[in-house]
Amino acid sequence: DRQTLVAVLQFLRRSNLRESEEILRREARLLGDDLGGNVATVATSSPGVAAVAAVPPGKGEARGTAGSVPPLGGNPGKWGALSSPSSKINHSGDVSAVVVEDQPDVSAVLSAYNQQGDPTLYEEYYSGLKHFIECSLDCHRAELSQLFYPLFVHMYLELVYNQHESEAKSFFERFHGDQECYYQDDLRVLSSLTKKEHMKGNETMLDFRTSKFVLRISRDSYQLLKRHLQEKQNNQIWNIVQEHLYIDIFDGMPRSKQQIDAMVGSLAGEAKREANKAKVFFGLLKEPEFDVPLDDEDEEGENEEGKPKKKKPKKDNVGSKSKKQDPNAPPQNRIPLPELKDSDKLDKVMNMKEAARRVRLGPECLPSICFYTFLNAYQGLTAVDITDDSSMIVGGFADSTVRVWSVTPKKLRSVKTAADLSLIDKESDDVLERIMDEKTASELKILYGHSGPVYGTSFSPDRNYLLSCSEDGTVRLWSLQTFTCLVGYKGHNYPVWDTQFSPYGYYFVSGGHDRVARLWATDHYQPLRIFAGHLADVTCTRFHPNSNYIATGSADRTIRLWDVLNGNCVRIFTGHKGPIHSLAFSPNGRFLATGATDGRVLLWDIGHGLMVGELKGHTDTIYALRFSRDGEILASGSMDNTVRLWDAVKAFEDLETDDFTTATGHINLPENSQDLLLGTYMTKSTPVVHLHFTRRNLLLAAGAYSSQ
Repeated sequence: DRQTLVAVLQFLRRSNLRESEEILRREARLLGDDLGGNVATVATSSPGVAAVAAVPPGKGEARGTAGSVPPLGGNPGKWGALSSPSSKINHSGDVSAVVVEDQPDVSAVLSAYNQQGDPTLYEEYYSGLKHFIECSLDCHRAELSQLFYPLFVHMYLELVYNQHESEAKSFFERFHGDQECYYQDDLRVLSSLTKKEHMKGNETMLDFRTSKFVLRISRDSYQLLKRHLQEKQNNQIWNIVQEHLYIDIFDGMPRSKQQIDAMVGSLAGEAKREANKAKVFFGLLKEPEFDVPLDDEDEEGENEEGKPKKKKPKKDNVGSKSKKQDPNAPPQNRIPLPELKDSDKLDKVMNMKEAARRVRLGPECLPSICFYTFLNAYQGLTAVDITDDSSMIVGGFADSTVRVWSVTPKKLRSVKTAADLSLIDKESDDVLERIMDEKTASELKILYGHSGPVYGTSFSPDRNYLLSCSEDGTVRLWSLQTFTCLVGYKGHNYPVWDTQFSPYGYYFVSGGHDRVARLWATDHYQPLRIFAGHLADVTCTRFHPNSNYIATGSADRTIRLWDVLNGNCVRIFTGHKGPIHSLAFSPNGRFLATGATDGRVLLWDIGHGLMVGELKGHTDTIYALRFSRDGEILASGSMDNTVRLWDAVKAFEDLETDDFTTATGHINLPENSQDLLLGTYMTKSTPVVHLHFTRRNLLLAAGAYSSQ
């Protein structure tokens, strides 16, 4: 908002903070010295990109927009250049000519394609390099082959930009078949860009141009490439390497084809090793201590099981029994969390009692699976969630309704009207029971309010609230006491694909088509944090069990981990070959499992920032992942109509996370994940869209029956 900007600039000038004022002015493109009235107009971001407010340097916040991938954390000297098309990085990693731009102007971005060579020689350049790489030693060939795809794209775009359409067409036809199979979708988009005009509005194009494609190559392979290009005087390719690629050089053995294949495939190449160096507090917070009234009240507690409104705590873990502070946990007060109410404590007690009867799962003892099939869901089921105590299930539908069912014999009831409530004796023991209106009792409640398909739903931990997000760009908060909408949160301008409550309630996260994830608090109508950095839609969001971090999965085929405290991106995981659709943290907070359209489940060690496993077996998109309550089993549900159970204990034991692996990314995944597969369970014809382990480790699954 321009007035605000002007006010901030005036304040900075009054406080003699000239440097900050300059930076903010450059950032917002406010030129001209007159801060009073006619300040040059503020450049706005292009649609689909959320602008993040610029912050004076030194505060450590990220600047820039989603389109320009702001450097989040790390050494600003090395990273500052990445968002600007006109900067070059020379070998020492210093930056010459950094132009700070907010949302790169399309024409400025594309004009980098001006310094062109002879269009007729492009095929020769490329095939020359191809020949050189294919004839190099095996150990270098796998690494250098990573160059094919980014060079192919940039050379093609350069030809198109300079209006050599026929050369571009023949270049594309000759070489597009050589690219790795997982780039097929990107190449399809590329093949439709055949004229300079097409390039102007194309987002994928812009991303490819503005974010440097990252390749991780050993020093030996890099020297080999450099020598070859300099001997051949092949400036065209060398310019592209300098201008558009970021080569992350490591010392040590080159990686094998299999190691590289495991990690590549995202829209912007791999993550830089720097990106995963920040410290992450992945441990769990200490459970609050309070007396458990056992035994004497046990009997009466059992008969009136349904009476007190039980509230759900944070997921109970084996670790929470010990009173010691987890050495990897964040400080208890690192982010403000809501205090426990009496009803929460009551529910913690219920949870502990349930946990005592929990089944210990393992390869010898698999969970029973109870499948909830939505029949005749002609409204199109688009989202499902189940409360922590497994008492309610919610479905979001394509006809923009949200439907809540009770799964227990206890029906759903609304609170009585205000007039009736005033007649109730507030001191009576069963006041919570009396405020409910029996006339409203039913198994199903339908919530109307959205004006588009509902893509995400999430119950609050205390089961008083429900979130839903929709194609209409809003997130709505519903009361489960009155079954009405309390708030509509507007921040996304485009469809919102997912939303989730924090395990402690109060905070929630949403992610959408504008490539940004937002952190909200239920009592603020504007977001507290904006997480910008993904190059495509944010398709799924998940809170870490300690609520200090948020994981987001995106259609750019990467997973990012964000720090809630300062909004920084602390991990970037690449390796999936298609958009990410499911995320699950292990109960101890150390590991993350991710599932995507490529049918693979990848396992990540959060502390070391490494991929530690790959589970192959599904043949279609994985929409649901969930760890059992003690983390022994990982369940995955897919569009291939199966639920698969994996041995999580075995997958995470004997991990090689020594310093060398962390430094170079030489990961060694077991050849075969079949020995981790404990079981595959087919449905008749129902894709699995949600999984949930009850407090006693019964697995609940849900999906809508599809007749085709």
